[in-house]
Amino acid sequence: MSVLFPALNTAQSEPALRFGDRALTYGELRAVAGSLAHRLRALPGESPRVAVWATPSPETAVATVAALLAGVPAVPINPKIGERELAHIVSDSSPALVLTEPGVTLPSGLDSVPREEVPLDGTDTSLPEEPDAEAPALIIYTSGTTGAPKGVVLPRRAITSTMDALADAWQWTSDDVLVHGLPLFHVHGLILGTLGPLYMGGSVRHAGRFSPEAVAAELADGATMMFGVPTMYHRLADEVERNPELAAVLRGARLLVSGSAALPVHDHERIAAATGQRVVERYGMTETLMNTSVRADGERRPGTVGLPLRNVELRLVDEHGNPIEVWDGETVGEIEVRGPNLFSEYLNRPDATAEAFHDGWFRTGDMAVRESDGYVRIVGRKATDIIKSGGYKIGAGEIENALLEHPGVAEVAVTGEQDDDLGERIVAWVVPRGTRPTERELADHVARLLTPHKRPRVVRYLDALPRNDMGKVMKRALHG
Repeated sequence: MSVLFPALNTAQSEPALRFGDRALTYGELRAVAGSLAHRLRALPGESPRVAVWATPSPETAVATVAALLAGVPAVPINPKIGERELAHIVSDSSPALVLTEPGVTLPSGLDSVPREEVPLDGTDTSLPEEPDAEAPALIIYTSGTTGAPKGVVLPRRAITSTMDALADAWQWTSDDVLVHGLPLFHVHGLILGTLGPLYMGGSVRHAGRFSPEAVAAELADGATMMFGVPTMYHRLADEVERNPELAAVLRGARLLVSGSAALPVHDHERIAAATGQRVVERYGMTETLMNTSVRADGERRPGTVGLPLRNVELRLVDEHGNPIEVWDGETVGEIEVRGPNLFSEYLNRPDATAEAFHDGWFRTGDMAVRESDGYVRIVGRKATDIIKSGGYKIGAGEIENALLEHPGVAEVAVTGEQDDDLGERIVAWVVPRGTRPTERELADHVARLLTPHKRPRVVRYLDALPRNDMGKVMKRALHG
């Protein structure tokens, strides 16, 4: 049985967490989280759950660690959540308690849930016995793009298997110090970015609100790794070209990792040109945690998410569910995965759980191709990023990368919309940089780099793209 936080039993004065000027050593984390864990184990009810008001604070980290030590499933809640989603999550997960940092004002949707403020001091105590590997650890709600958010039940073995696989792929050890500025209510910031370093016995420094300056300060002060989303790396790419000090600290990092959405090839290349450092991409989902990654000791190939992680099986299937055996970098199929990294179920949704699987494989809804050496290149979401135009199946991501190579394009999203002649026509939503390029200029640019049938037929200009808290473009809002 894998222990989630072995360093709590072996380390004492070594740093564990730092948020701004507030920090905890492993000894201090053991005392405060262990004390809280024993109180959580005493909660009434057969299988109680606790909500965590997931502000970017050490209290959120302590609350989550304590719940995991207690074997009480934690439900992280986005502090910016809307009334309707909050009401659904509270009704669906029925938390016995909500854990918060001191002094925060909670919305009225949590009035019915008892509240406990998380202290940052406690008395060292023995830790509870490690729960079973199949025991639910976290319930993380999906974004709800196709209906009410679903509660993804993640067992302990999904977390430990993912961490073991990432330790192998990234050569991640207790010597690493991770810096990030990600929110703490989702897989990237909470599981990978906070629980990950604690599982490895290393430390994490949360930069608060992300900025190139905050990341640079931590990397210059001993941090070895950075996790970010593409919008963060886009800002770094803009800044690093004119800031030699930032270029120097990024060059010295052991690993820069991007996830949660595809990192545009253009930003990859700008960062590499300025620093000599190539960003590592990985691919995962709430339901699967991590599936693939570019290895730290492998080829860091822009535009790909690397190879399946250890103990993860991955295949592509066609629209009829038949496995695609050819790896030619062109044949598009839906990614299906299976392995110990998968979730147990959607909470209270046996119908949705059954529908999510095909012959024992989880249907991701992500479309990809495999290159001859097995590298995976994601071309988009099945529902929003695959455009069927003129008899061709076209991935939006490929066109987006091509458009970002045009000097007049700062940001772009590509979608399809109904066309009586083509089936769907390709639409580019462009945030211009400097002088606005013409529609014809952009269409010719794509036709030259790719093929004529992949050129945008319509260009619409915006001041900004609609994005969620993770920086992902909300493509459905573009047509709204």
